[in-house]
Amino acid sequence: MNLLWRLLAVAFVVIGLIGVVVPGLPTVVFLLIAAWCAGKGWPALEIWLLNHPRYGLPIRNWRQFGSVPRKAKVLATVMISCSALLLWFFSLHLYLNVAISIVLVAVMLWLWSRPELSLDR
Repeated sequence: MNLLWRLLAVAFVVIGLIGVVVPGLPTVVFLLIAAWCAGKGWPALEIWLLNHPRYGLPIRNWRQFGSVPRKAKVLATVMISCSALLLWFFSLHLYLNVAISIVLVAVMLWLWSRPELSLDR
């Protein structure tokens, strides 16, 4: 089972690293998942992620406070809004467009309900 957790942790770290250079692909979200997976089967990687000079603080803040920085909330809102707008340009069934839009709005409401902490704590 440790091997599965390690493979998942590595896969999410790789996706997170791709997110560093690909606009619109979130980095920290995938590193959060990687840290969670590493905590199940690779404690050394988890510690490395938690102590990373750039991404460690957001991961620790999420774990301790469930917080999301305002900059991340704004960026996520812009990206989700663009996705929702693009959705309506495709010829999907009306009910599917409405259902997906409702889910996206719910995600944004949940995101904005999260506490905010400064990233320099």
